Amino acid sequence: MISRKYNTPREVQKLIRTFAYNREENGPTVRSAALVWKSKRAHCLESTLLAAALLEHHGYPPLVMSLESKDRLDHMLYVFKKPTGWGAISRSREEGLHGRAPRFRALRDLAYSYFDPFIDLTGRLTGYALTNLDHSGTNWRYSSKNLWMLENFLIELKHKRIPGSQRRYQKVLEKFKFEGEGPALEGWW
Repeated sequence: MISRKYNTPREVQKLIRTFAYNREENGPTVRSAALVWKSKRAHCLESTLLAAALLEHHGYPPLVMSLESKDRLDHMLYVFKKPTGWGAISRSREEGLHGRAPRFRALRDLAYSYFDPFIDLTGRLTGYALTNLDHSGTNWRYSSKNLWMLENFLIELKHKRIPGSQRRYQKVLEKFKFEGEGPALEGWW
């Protein structure tokens, strides 16, 4: 059973980082955890499903955080709680949008840690929402079909607003325009 080998959030994040990023060359996908495991390719939502499926065998509930963006290119994270705080697991084509070590006091703090790395020419973090994947009414673990209903469920969640100063946004945007993507920072997985 694969969940025995990948039994901690850190091990699952390391595994997911070995997967190719799913750029959906053959069209959009929202594949189940089983199909992600089989293909070894995932985008953020698909990596979230695999993380949830692996870690639920070790007492972690299947929690997902949706990060809402002004450009409607939202980002999904598997979130978990340890005695040291909240952490996240995710896969992204952007280095700064991967997981986080469990050191955040509150979910809002975890979500806000994605504010700067979320900024690019079109993106800016505007809100976050948390839900349990089991509330989606989908077979997110084993479905052989794309899970469009799950994607819609996550999009329709009521998101809590994350205010960010216009001054900070402009500063980070100018840096992005000049330097491109920044390096991974301490505490990022």
